[in-house]
Amino acid sequence: MLKFYFNGSPNPTKVALFLEELGLPFEPVAVDTRKGDQFKAEFLKVNPNAKVPAIDDDGVLVFDSNAILLYLAEKTGKFLPSNTPQNRAQLLSWLMFVATGVGPYSGQAVHFRHFAPEKIDYANNRYQFEAQRHYAVLNEHLAGRKYMVGDTYTIVDMALWGWARMAAFVMGEEAAAKYPNVKRLVDEISARPAAARAIALKDKFTFKAEMDDEARSVMFRHLKTRAA
Repeated sequence: MLKFYFNGSPNPTKVALFLEELGLPFEPVAVDTRKGDQFKAEFLKVNPNAKVPAIDDDGVLVFDSNAILLYLAEKTGKFLPSNTPQNRAQLLSWLMFVATGVGPYSGQAVHFRHFAPEKIDYANNRYQFEAQRHYAVLNEHLAGRKYMVGDTYTIVDMALWGWARMAAFVMGEEAAAKYPNVKRLVDEISARPAAARAIALKDKFTFKAEMDDEARSVMFRHLKTRAA
């Protein structure tokens, strides 16, 4: 059975959405990143980059949420657009746009907005600007389109949903109103039963909730380097 290494953060949640949409049996393996589970030797064998999500598909190891989505979609033939060169090109382009832009800039925007031990205006402004710029690109693309690629619900929509459903946490409460086309798609996906199950998966496990000194020491390891 497929093992799914996860926590409740945006990237694992989009993979959980795919698994729930497909109804694919899987064994969830909780990785508590605020306790340092991601650095344990057994997990590093699955993902040497020490991040969730990752999967072990009967010995086939895949890490990075967007790589997992593409791997599972191609393996099962599900949640891909109709097979034309243009759709394939758009699928890869937008999936990588989420992987290299939306996710990283959203994550850094969250860090400097909520968790950085020092408030650095330049860094906060830089990542807020880039997060907003990427969401504006998504919003413009979705104008007059129901989904990101072609006319069907695909892994690109799932990839977008993982972070975009957290837009208020990333960019502030006004974010939804600024990107109505993104909100419309996020709301549609969030209303799906599989999305509710994906979000609820974390509640079956106990994860450390506090962002205390212990959590910061394992999640923000550069602080140790600077202190040394």
